[in-house]
Amino acid sequence: MAMAVDLLSWALIIAGSLFMVIGAVGVIRLPDFYARLHGAGLTDTMAATLIVAGLMLQGGWSLVSLKLFLMLFLLYFTSPTASHALANAAFHAGLRPKGSAQTELDRRPPSNS
Repeated sequence: MAMAVDLLSWALIIAGSLFMVIGAVGVIRLPDFYARLHGAGLTDTMAATLIVAGLMLQGGWSLVSLKLFLMLFLLYFTSPTASHALANAAFHAGLRPKGSAQTELDRRPPSNS
């Protein structure tokens, strides 16, 4: 039983590490800011979930696992919120996604208010 838990935990940690590497390559290779942000946000959540789940299996039923669970719980709220805030700030600063059509809002001169 302990051997199976160890194998499963290492499989999760390795899978999370692979997701992290794939996400890092995606951040480098994707064409624009919004695509990179999307790749980074998904990688952050998925890779961290897999790695923390593997670490929770390694820790067993202990205070360490509870702390890891709380960390994961907070990550599920902060990561998407941070990605959304960053994308919203970039959009309001004038950075438009590649290939997007120009809207009436884009054609208006900026107001000084």
